[in-house]
Amino acid sequence: MSAAHRPPLDGVRVVDLTTFLSGPSATQLLGDLGADVIKVEALQGDSSRAIAGPEVDGDSAYFLANNRNKRSIAIDLKSPRGLEVAKRLIAGADVVIENFRPGVAARLGLDPVAVQAGHPSLVWASISGFGQEGPWRDRPAYDMVVQALGGTMSLNGHPGAPAARLGIPAGDVVAGLYAVIGILAALSAREGTGSGRVVDVSMLRGQLAMLSYQAVYASVNDAAPGPQGAAHDSIATYRSFRGGDGREFVVTANTPRMWEDLCDVLGVPELVVDDRFVDAAARLRNKAELWEILEARVAERPAAEWVELLTAASVPVAPVKNVLEALQDAREADDGSLVTVRNGHAAFENVATPIRFVDTDEVEPTYPPALGADTIELLAGELGFSRDEVDRLVEDGVVGTPAVALAH
Repeated sequence: MSAAHRPPLDGVRVVDLTTFLSGPSATQLLGDLGADVIKVEALQGDSSRAIAGPEVDGDSAYFLANNRNKRSIAIDLKSPRGLEVAKRLIAGADVVIENFRPGVAARLGLDPVAVQAGHPSLVWASISGFGQEGPWRDRPAYDMVVQALGGTMSLNGHPGAPAARLGIPAGDVVAGLYAVIGILAALSAREGTGSGRVVDVSMLRGQLAMLSYQAVYASVNDAAPGPQGAAHDSIATYRSFRGGDGREFVVTANTPRMWEDLCDVLGVPELVVDDRFVDAAARLRNKAELWEILEARVAERPAAEWVELLTAASVPVAPVKNVLEALQDAREADDGSLVTVRNGHAAFENVATPIRFVDTDEVEPTYPPALGADTIELLAGELGFSRDEVDRLVEDGVVGTPAVALAH
């Protein structure tokens, strides 16, 4: 593999002290970009290994979804000898990422500022619910908690219905993405200064950042926007419709030309010159009347016919697809959006990283590791422990291998 074609993070070592989803999603992305990710787990393993639901070859699908392209070492970080193993691992790392509650890493003996001071080139990233400082720093946080506190749930669902959690773990995944952005920025800065940084990412801040224009709308109007349903606060012809067959599709007719073409396709050209709908502001003011007219017209044909006709007229349109349908589309497109991860006797399909680099070698996906699968290799082969030392660490329950992990 020539240096010019290597994955961008080839040669970067990441020590992953995270569990569940926000951190593992971040480190999986780093692994997809070529980093050597070493997942440090308790002897009992990442708690997401035991999440109920579908399984693949006995492994939780939840865990598998966020842990490809990693190696696993099992360490009892609460034991002094285990802590020394972790410190030796960190000494050779470029990045450490953790999602403990604030203060937990320091209580374990891994204070981020102190560790980074001892290894000035190290980038340390902390993901927490509410940040390392502030009145809520000690509160536990999960995805739905920050969706609720950050306003996301209040915007989701339909008007008049209870607030609804997004069906995807946006609180976790967005925090993971911001952590990766912070890490990459710190690594870039290190190129010029030689010094790393401590990165602090809050799940709640991530949700607030996702509000985008809704935050400014609320501030300017001094009023909270309500559930958005399948419509838009500013564009009357940006919403979903239900065809005569009951299937839904979305239309995003944002410009005057798109509005005129929408009316033409629907067979209601008179709306273009109707004073109630003559421009975007008028359409927004009279959206209830407009929607009643459009919904009645749309109900006269199946959704697929409208999608075909509107597509031919270059009006942005799409059917509302379920997850299986969306995955099938990606499968048929065969554009690298999906990846099959195998370990010889088991396999599962997952969504690939959406980032592409021209003229760059791709990372061949590796199956999420068994708990402690790489403990021996890392200790004896890379951290300089003798075989006798490794055996004693295993026997004393300081570190774990797959066989030891099973016993727990």
